[in-house]
Amino acid sequence: MFKKLLMALTATTMMASPMVATEAQAAPHREVHQTVKQGSHGRTVTRTTVIRKDDRRDNHRRWAKGQRFDRRYANNYRVIDNYRGYRLKAPPRGYHWVRSGNDAVLVALASGIIASVITGAIR
Repeated sequence: MFKKLLMALTATTMMASPMVATEAQAAPHREVHQTVKQGSHGRTVTRTTVIRKDDRRDNHRRWAKGQRFDRRYANNYRVIDNYRGYRLKAPPRGYHWVRSGNDAVLVALASGIIASVITGAIR
């Protein structure tokens, strides 16, 4: 009897854990409820603000060699023309240095593949 109960509990746990993980990933937000009294009539207004994870201001992307560089995800994107001013090597033919935040990223012009990342190169 105990063995059957233990097996049923284990099976239930194994079936429920992916569902809970999927539900947590599907709704990556939190709600903030705020009660505010307005005016001389003393009306009470409840406001609900939904804060999503993807709306964070600090969405600094960590670039890695071999990834495809997409300038939409780069903070403070600029092409670096004066690479010597940042103590960077001259880019090989077909590559150029770009800025993403404080990082210098060496990107292929044709494919957009990252060849090198120097973190903290730009201060």
